[in-house]
Amino acid sequence: MDRLRIERAAEDWVGAWNTRDLDRVMAHYSEDVRLCSPLVVKRLGRADGWITGKAELRAYFETGMGKPDLRFELKDVHLGVASAAIVYGRENNIDVVDCVEFDANGLINRVLACYTKGETRV
Repeated sequence: MDRLRIERAAEDWVGAWNTRDLDRVMAHYSEDVRLCSPLVVKRLGRADGWITGKAELRAYFETGMGKPDLRFELKDVHLGVASAAIVYGRENNIDVVDCVEFDANGLINRVLACYTKGETRV
């Protein structure tokens, strides 16, 4: 994994969220992406926390982008093997670590969202 490439992708992802550019956010994900988050449990009532597929992820993200005060701040990027941990802060003073895995094309195909303090909110 190229650190500079991953850091730039993380910066672009955060920037896309902050400007509410859903197409730009979605460009980072593969068609068969899977995401697991405590917010999926809260928002969708799915006990296992999983969303599967780009279309379902897009619909889920669309809800999040509807929140007028939503704001992300990139804090750090940690590299793994075909993976990274993206650390960012939210507008509600909650820190999040998205542990992501990349496919052969460099797109995110698996995400584990972990909240480091406080309560997640719907």
